[in-house]
Amino acid sequence: MAEITRDVLIVGAGAAGLTAANDLRKAGLSVAVLEARDRVGGRLWTDVIDGAMLEIGGQWVSPDQDALKDTIEELGLETYSRYREGNSVYVGPDGQTHRFTGEMFPVSAETEAVIAEITERLDAMVAEIDPDRPWEHPLAKEWDSITWDAWLRVQTDDDEAVRNLAFATGSAMLTKPTHSFSLLQSLLMAASAGSYSNLVDADFILDKRVVGGLQKVPLLLAERLGDDVILNQPVRSLEWGVDGVTATTDDTTVRARFAILAHAPVLYSRIAFVPPLPRRQHQMHQHISMGFVIKVHAVYDRPFWREQGLSGTAFSPYELAHEAYDNTNHGDERGTLVGFVSDQNADDLFTLSAEERKERILESLSHYYGDEAKNPVVYYESDWGTEEWTRGAYAASFDMGGLHRYGADLRSAVGPIHFACSDMAGAGYQHVDGAIRMGHLVASNIVEATRAAGDTAEVG
Repeated sequence: MAEITRDVLIVGAGAAGLTAANDLRKAGLSVAVLEARDRVGGRLWTDVIDGAMLEIGGQWVSPDQDALKDTIEELGLETYSRYREGNSVYVGPDGQTHRFTGEMFPVSAETEAVIAEITERLDAMVAEIDPDRPWEHPLAKEWDSITWDAWLRVQTDDDEAVRNLAFATGSAMLTKPTHSFSLLQSLLMAASAGSYSNLVDADFILDKRVVGGLQKVPLLLAERLGDDVILNQPVRSLEWGVDGVTATTDDTTVRARFAILAHAPVLYSRIAFVPPLPRRQHQMHQHISMGFVIKVHAVYDRPFWREQGLSGTAFSPYELAHEAYDNTNHGDERGTLVGFVSDQNADDLFTLSAEERKERILESLSHYYGDEAKNPVVYYESDWGTEEWTRGAYAASFDMGGLHRYGADLRSAVGPIHFACSDMAGAGYQHVDGAIRMGHLVASNIVEATRAAGDTAEVG
């Protein structure tokens, strides 16, 4: 069995772990990154499927994501804007397709007024939330004790308004049924983007993409680390104490002064900790779970919807595919649509055969774009729920009451063990930007710890 000794062991070669590793190396500390998969990137993954380049995982960059934008610039990567010229499409409760421009869905004047009024109220509530410490708000316990759906239905009996307000943080972001998470969790999701209005603005949240795919960020970060990134190394056990940590994989032992677990918290249980983690962590981790969404890629011989004056942007809380966008790659003559099916709808689809599932999803896309949407030349479903080292998408969130009860403990180090991933970010929560922020934060915390111990390392 190979034996390695380093200052810091990082478990997980996603954006958080690789960011931390690079910062620590710049500070003069030695690192080893152990990755369970056969690739780097975590929930960022660009692959070629049937001749089409598809971003199977995360892909968008929004204007507020400064940590990600700085990294993209520092790595010398190029970005391009998502196509958005023309009309968007909305399918209402009557099943009819409506074209529109701007942010507001083409609903009745009464429903529009309700949506605008509740959005203004939510923006005011979000403005009071510190995304790094939402549990400190005076009403945190109260807001964490009512479901997102129940709170909205107290505000109005307009069902269409509720559905359109709810799905931004439900189906679209947390990818869980709106009765299964709290108002506080929803407010955190909005606060992580700056406001509820930002979160529901597709032109803001889904602004740009990286030429060649967003996985280039972790790939280039990993290149800088060379042989210190070791793939196919799921950590089986982690011994820890005052003298440091010892991690064991199937064929490698790594001894280090510190460890960073840089993967989704739902995977902590895959590691045998010796001694066990404290009771507080055991309890907390049982109140965190992943959402579930199918990301659907449909590639066509051309972006036919543009010929119809459509931007490709489509929404409906009544459709199987609750949202879809023009996802055509930079410089590609073919056209690509990306659609999303989440929570209960995604579960239900996987009771069907692959062919029936494809038929149902394409039928839903055709309600937005017409029958031509039923005939892609390439079709692929990103199913992160079956991916062993992820187990859901997009990210982890607390169950009812969990955020105010345990949120303050989520990032707390346990002895020499530190934690970093997008699932515990404030700004950039659930996004690559948040992962990078957490990577920087945990690296600086470890550098501070080495200084306190009398070392001279500095973040470079």
